[in-house]
Amino acid sequence: MSTIVDDVNRPRTFPASDAYELLVQGVVDYAVYMLDPEGRIVSWNPGAERIKGYTADEIIGEHFSRFYTEEDRAAGVPERALRIAATTGRFATEAWRCRKDGSHFWAMVVIDPIRRDGALIGFAKITRDMTEQREARLAAQESERQFSLLVQSVTDYAIYMLDLNGRVTSWNAGAERIKGYAAAEIIGEHFSRFYTPEDAEAGVPAKALETARREGRYEAEAWRRRKDGTLFWASVVVDAIYDKGVLVGFAKITRDLSERREAQLKLDQSRELLFQSQKMEAVGQLTGGLAHDFNNLLTGISGSLDLLKLRLSQGRGSEVDRYVTMAQDAAGRAAALTHRLLAFARRQTLDAKRVSANTLIAEMTELLRRTVGPEIAVETAFADDPKPILCDPNQLENAILNLCINARDAMPDGGRLRIETVNIQVSGQDARDGAMEPGAYVSIRVSDTGSGMPDDVIQHAFEPFFTTKPIGQGTGLGLSMIYGFARQSGGNVRISSVVGAGTTVSIDLPQDRGAAEGDTPAVPRSPEMPRARAGETVLIVDDEPTVRMLVADVLEGLGYAAIEAADGVSGLKVLQSDVHIDLLITDVGLPGGVNGRQMADAARLHRPDLRVLFITGYAEGAGIGEGALGRGMHLLTKPFSMQSLANQIKAIIARR
Repeated sequence: MSTIVDDVNRPRTFPASDAYELLVQGVVDYAVYMLDPEGRIVSWNPGAERIKGYTADEIIGEHFSRFYTEEDRAAGVPERALRIAATTGRFATEAWRCRKDGSHFWAMVVIDPIRRDGALIGFAKITRDMTEQREARLAAQESERQFSLLVQSVTDYAIYMLDLNGRVTSWNAGAERIKGYAAAEIIGEHFSRFYTPEDAEAGVPAKALETARREGRYEAEAWRRRKDGTLFWASVVVDAIYDKGVLVGFAKITRDLSERREAQLKLDQSRELLFQSQKMEAVGQLTGGLAHDFNNLLTGISGSLDLLKLRLSQGRGSEVDRYVTMAQDAAGRAAALTHRLLAFARRQTLDAKRVSANTLIAEMTELLRRTVGPEIAVETAFADDPKPILCDPNQLENAILNLCINARDAMPDGGRLRIETVNIQVSGQDARDGAMEPGAYVSIRVSDTGSGMPDDVIQHAFEPFFTTKPIGQGTGLGLSMIYGFARQSGGNVRISSVVGAGTTVSIDLPQDRGAAEGDTPAVPRSPEMPRARAGETVLIVDDEPTVRMLVADVLEGLGYAAIEAADGVSGLKVLQSDVHIDLLITDVGLPGGVNGRQMADAARLHRPDLRVLFITGYAEGAGIGEGALGRGMHLLTKPFSMQSLANQIKAIIARR
């Protein structure tokens, strides 16, 4: 039962649900109590005692207005609360209330009228102490206010909000300064108006929101538009905003980087000018070295020919072999010099094959021991799980031999030379520093215990004609050739050295992850040029008349029928005719718009089994030498001896 007091001296009772009474009495977080129609307290639960400080004996019969502040009582707030509850069916508010000890707390208040048979018999009143929640809310509001003030005070960044559809919902002073729109002009408009027409047409704004929605953030640098139509270079960030796990919009921050970009462009231009200056200096150094070496070689060739002509005119034919040998030797050294220059420039023709570095080095070991001499101990250490690499084996042999010769020269009093192979993985910053593709590589390392190299020498070690050796003892092209070969093969070269303790040069070449393929069978070598069989015909296509003449003379001397063409178009006409052709010999770089590779590919549409021998010393852009040779296609690098040409021709024609 609950008791209602008409006045302090005359209480009366009315029935109530026992379960309800037990529920009310068990609540401690809410003050739940009853009022009579005049506002006097007729019941009191433990929550009311905890929150307001009064026991039931102290407060039952008292008017509920004592919980209100003096200001609210003077203003008639308690009476108005009951009147509103009785009239509208409920009174709810949040306001300050008083405890027994005079302290105040922030209360959430609900007053409901209680009626029986339509007659008002009292009120049910619920009060909750919301002081902590209010303080937290006020703190959040203050933080939000301060953040809003901070955002509004920022002028270097455009900071604004977008709704889910991309329409602007807020706008700070920085946005107005950078983009030119006042808040009243832009709020409610779609943010795509800041994009260039090209970006808007390409759907970039929608992609930005979709990326932010999917990944939480979108970042970019691009051109953006101001109100006046001018463009500025912007750094853009779009962040997704979630409320209780639900996406409610986007925060967008834009910064004008036009000045910084301009400064960066000027810096890049300055660097480019410096690079060009350094490049011209290197070209000057390269040209000077070339002129010196080629003048010496040309002197040997031309002088030998002059003396050869003179001795023949004098009838001294027995002496001509000496001058022929001298001219051939000078021509061979000129070819080697050209080869090294092409390697440095990464323009040499590489005959890439599947190579086992372990096998190649093992087969070279005896040669290397003889080359470096008995004072130097040669050691090898091979990877336990050897992985094949894709490169030109001849170039790799030359590179290793060059490194061993350099190591020998760094150890004049003897020492230890170690050649090893290691399987490595290149990724992250190492790949970026070496301009390499991330992946698996085989590192071929040549280490010595010699004099070592200081840092300033290492920095220039790969430059053409740079050498620390005395004049006449080195061209300065060895390391530059190795560097060019490695870079053209998709790898890199690294030098690690300590002065007085030795040097390690590592050639990192990519592992061949393709299907295993056998190497091209070796070309048989014979001191006698092989003869042709009857009816064998070779088509020669080269724009250099001297080359065509020499090759044709050799072929005809060996019994081959030779057909000549000066360009790709003429050669293709022959190949598309009914003329029998056993072999096509062609340069790669040809005039007339059709190069050698294109001609060969077109010819194979009609002659699928056509054998092809490319003769070239420069194959950039032609798809030659990087593992791109098709079945039945072979390669011979200029300059070549007539003996090598004949052997190659015979081997190719015989391989049917």
